[in-house]
Amino acid sequence: MKHRVRTAAAAAVITVSNLFGSVEPAQAYQVDCAILLCLAGGWPASAPCAHARAVFIRRITPWPIEPPLQIWRCPMGASFNAPAPLSPMERLYDIAFQEAHQVSTPRDPLPLVRVQSDERADIDISGDAFDFVRSIRVFHIQFSQRQNRDGDCITSDSTRLGSYGVQGDYHWTRSSVAQVPPASDLPNTGHCNWVSYRSVFVDWRDHEGNYDFEEVRY
Repeated sequence: MKHRVRTAAAAAVITVSNLFGSVEPAQAYQVDCAILLCLAGGWPASAPCAHARAVFIRRITPWPIEPPLQIWRCPMGASFNAPAPLSPMERLYDIAFQEAHQVSTPRDPLPLVRVQSDERADIDISGDAFDFVRSIRVFHIQFSQRQNRDGDCITSDSTRLGSYGVQGDYHWTRSSVAQVPPASDLPNTGHCNWVSYRSVFVDWRDHEGNYDFEEVRY
């Protein structure tokens, strides 16, 4: 089963741009399935991927700071009334980009998402094919630094890191500006430079390992 998921995921990412090109912008789709696919494929140019990326970034824009990918909202293990069994990634495409399938999951309005969640993907995503999910890091940077009259360096660092577990569960842990990637616009903090900086920085790698990031100041 794990081998089939890995193979299907790789094939899906290879053809992701072509498939997105045929999607009508007005079609309804599960946005977290779209985020999953678009992120894996390096955010191909398409209306669905543009919307998916906008949601991805909006979720890290305070407040609250939510998990940018909420994979537990994408029912990869759902079943359809289809003539033949579909692989997990084929089901994912149908959920994300095909018109109104009958999915065996409730369609009630979704509640507000907790900023930390033990919920996880409904299939096994522990294989290498889904490493791009675990590559997502969210740094909530809250840092200030100044020198007082006595020449002492006064710093305050409440930076936190949001990251994904093996099955897509999301958790916050303590971090520091020393761990913030150099792609951030965080000023140089050396020699007790005066700094007052707040932002949310998210970075990730797509299925092929290409690096990308976004940062929202507030």
